[in-house]
Amino acid sequence: MKNADNPPSLNGFTSTMKPYAPGRFLWLSLGLVCLCLGTIGVFLPLLPTTSFMLVAAFAFARSSPRLHRWLLQHKVFGRLIQDWQTHRAISINAKIASLISMIVIVAFSVFLQLPAFVIWLQIGVLSLVSLFLWTRPSSPE
Repeated sequence: MKNADNPPSLNGFTSTMKPYAPGRFLWLSLGLVCLCLGTIGVFLPLLPTTSFMLVAAFAFARSSPRLHRWLLQHKVFGRLIQDWQTHRAISINAKIASLISMIVIVAFSVFLQLPAFVIWLQIGVLSLVSLFLWTRPSSPE
């Protein structure tokens, strides 16, 4: 029998939310929105899938143990999230995929002949994102 005073630990996060607390609904809503945006980001390189999935895991840890567990056990996103939560690490494959998609985005913008300031803005922002990614440790094997 579960004790309501001692909620289960969810991979380093302990849910302290009451079953019908107003904050729980807000965290759940944020998690679902981020999950949807991250899923769209798999197919649309303009959206950062990894970031949205990490926020979704964070929000689900505070609102839905079932969804949090599902996301951590997901065959595509689970390991990525667990590596970030336990080691603050990003796999080399995720770094390479991110870099390739950033290059494709800029190349596509050049191909579409977008205004130069848009292209330079993209290059600046994506360079900062790339710098962040490549300065994080790679996943422990």
